Amino acid sequence: MMKTLILLLITLVGSNSLYAQNADQQIKDLLESRDDQIKELMGPKGTEYTDAQRAELKEIINGIIDFEAMAKEALGETYDTITEEQRNEFVDLFATIVRDQSLNKLDIYRAKVTYNDISASGDEARVETLAELEDVRTPVNYEMEKKEGEWVITDMEIDDVSTAGSYNRQFQRIINQKGFDSLMNSLRKRADRA
Repeated sequence: MMKTLILLLITLVGSNSLYAQNADQQIKDLLESRDDQIKELMGPKGTEYTDAQRAELKEIINGIIDFEAMAKEALGETYDTITEEQRNEFVDLFATIVRDQSLNKLDIYRAKVTYNDISASGDEARVETLAELEDVRTPVNYEMEKKEGEWVITDMEIDDVSTAGSYNRQFQRIINQKGFDSLMNSLRKRADRA
């Protein structure tokens, strides 16, 4: 009986370890594939992009981001106090702004990426990378979740600054000073410019 219990325990620990290794590799493959697609579409430095190429780049760069999860984190406690209609509009505006900003500095996507650590636990993972471009090294980390069988990014940290956290500070300042409606008006204007 004791041997059976020990064997079962070893099997469970082993299968969890194997799952984590498989998840780590899945995540790395996903991010590397995305990186390769971006680099291929970008072509050599100095390339001028058509509107169609910019739209395709925007889709590849942002295609694995869970904007709803990131928007919820960015809005913080306020998210639970607004209506479903307000949430939907907020997520749409947030996604439009983040997607547009992803094209501001395209050269960063030319960086050589080193994967320092990928640690998956259940349906959550953290990926720590180092992006190197022209002798400048920038830590870029991802918080990820597995949703409906696919790994998605729920937050990004660049130089140890969380994207959702940074937006949260901006949004809370506006909400505290002028209210949620003022934030939405500001986001609508930013989204229109995008």
